[in-house]
Amino acid sequence: MPNRIDQKFTELRAAGQKALVAYISAGDPNLDATRELAWAFEEAGVDVLELGVPFSDPLADGVVNQLAAARALAAGTTVRGVLECVRAIRERSQIPIVLYTYMNPIYCFGFVEFHRAAEAAGVDGMLILDLPPDEDAVNAELTLQTGMKRIRLIAPTTPPARIAHLTADASGFVYYVSREGVTGEQSEVAASLPEQVAAIRATTPLPIAVGFGISNPDHVRQVAKHADAVVVGSAIVKRIAEYGTSPELIAKLSEFVRPLAAATKSN
Repeated sequence: MPNRIDQKFTELRAAGQKALVAYISAGDPNLDATRELAWAFEEAGVDVLELGVPFSDPLADGVVNQLAAARALAAGTTVRGVLECVRAIRERSQIPIVLYTYMNPIYCFGFVEFHRAAEAAGVDGMLILDLPPDEDAVNAELTLQTGMKRIRLIAPTTPPARIAHLTADASGFVYYVSREGVTGEQSEVAASLPEQVAAIRATTPLPIAVGFGISNPDHVRQVAKHADAVVVGSAIVKRIAEYGTSPELIAKLSEFVRPLAAATKSN
């Protein structure tokens, strides 16, 4: 079966459109809500769903996403629970799903076992925050071949030679972290964005997604002029925290993401 990430970007490119990638922490406020949000987001125009696997020490995340992971863990979310949630999402949806995770939960589960279980559940890609490609050369286990895409992160501080090394090993899409530091909403888009995206694009034909700090339709439109996909995370997670287990959660979050999705299609 062709990978859903590849299919989605091929479809969007043919239409001259960009993708909205929405990030949420799986299990926040609970896994039933995560499943319902996934279905609602697809209906609202989200192109790719990025599910955070809750972890007790999420070093790349700002306070909003750290608290989301803490809430998910307090609600009893486990790695197996996240994979079962993906399986449940697949009952009604073929939205591409990327797991955003750290190595610790994967190694506790078993590296090979985790990848096989994730693929069987319906996961399309992996974004492992603390696994640089250099490790593959010294650990044969890390070269495991699956149908899932391995998405690589590039930062504003990444030197040109390193960018080429990272993109050579990437698949699915490349995730450009548009700001130094951790995740979180920002008041404006990074001024260096056009030049940085162009530098990455010179090394790879893969779609380029830009995230960190993007929180409103105006930001999305600005980023979509240069990138193939726009990632919105903390702004969504903040609203999940606000509505919690309220009966309004799904409707309010759908209302929030719909104009973000529309902004990726208006360039």
